Amino acid sequence: MTQPAPDGLLAAEAAHAHGAAQSVRQIFWRRFVRHRLAFGSLVFLVLLALASAAAPLVEAALDVDGNLVDLFNAKQPPSASHPLGTDDLGRDVLVRLLYGGQVSLAVGLAAALCAAIIGTLLGLLAGYYGGRLDGLLMRFTDGVIAMPILPLLIILAAIDLNKVGLPQALITSESASLYRIVFLVALFGWTTVARLVRGATLSMKTREFVRAAEALGASAPRIMLVHILPNVVSPIIVATTLSIGGIVLLESVLSFLGLGIQPPLPSWGNMLTSAQELIWDAPALAIYPGLLIFATVIAFNFLGDGLQDALDPRALQGEE
Repeated sequence: MTQPAPDGLLAAEAAHAHGAAQSVRQIFWRRFVRHRLAFGSLVFLVLLALASAAAPLVEAALDVDGNLVDLFNAKQPPSASHPLGTDDLGRDVLVRLLYGGQVSLAVGLAAALCAAIIGTLLGLLAGYYGGRLDGLLMRFTDGVIAMPILPLLIILAAIDLNKVGLPQALITSESASLYRIVFLVALFGWTTVARLVRGATLSMKTREFVRAAEALGASAPRIMLVHILPNVVSPIIVATTLSIGGIVLLESVLSFLGLGIQPPLPSWGNMLTSAQELIWDAPALAIYPGLLIFATVIAFNFLGDGLQDALDPRALQGEE
């Protein structure tokens, strides 16, 4: 008969496991900080998010209304009351940039998260069950990848919501265009995550701990969610982070074409749309949102590269 392990031995094993987990976290953080572009991008994105969240405070401090039209003060240069000047309708540019940051970042984060959830679910199902289900889901994924996404999104974004049976309260909501962009991008943006998760699941389901869980009678959903998913989360994080920049750019393109976020709700894309006819009279109105879009997309790409390097399991094992 097997004797129970002494309490001291159990405590030592628990401490060793805790120390190993802490060591992995420390190695990850050291590797991430060494990636200076990624760390700088993280700092920039955090500051941008905080500044955007503080838009109402900035609005109150400047004693302005970001949506108030004042044609007598249109296209004013920077001043103490308007640090970045005013637009063609006399609205404060700084406040609208911060509110636009809230919308553009919210679209990027929400759409990327929804796409990651869809892709993770399909990838787990395809990789774990295999066979015909795997073939069907992967051929469907290939079909979505083969579609010309931008023209398709332009067509879908132009559909009149009154003709699709949605509640009138949602259609007339100021945020209706935001919800539509998030839905459309998530509908077609899950393919990369699905393929990555499927490949990682195919590798994981042959591991001993998964075989042991199956032998003990664990259900398929429990095995996928408890045993496989935590071990494939790294590529999901990297792919999701990298996709946010592309989604922000895609939202800006649709808004620039007049099919994305609709005024009076500001976004960097529709601010560019308003500024395109004033490029010679007031070029700053196009430069500010353009620079923010460029910097945000580049920052998310650098952040994704840094996370990919820091979360590389081979690199983590090499530094332990």
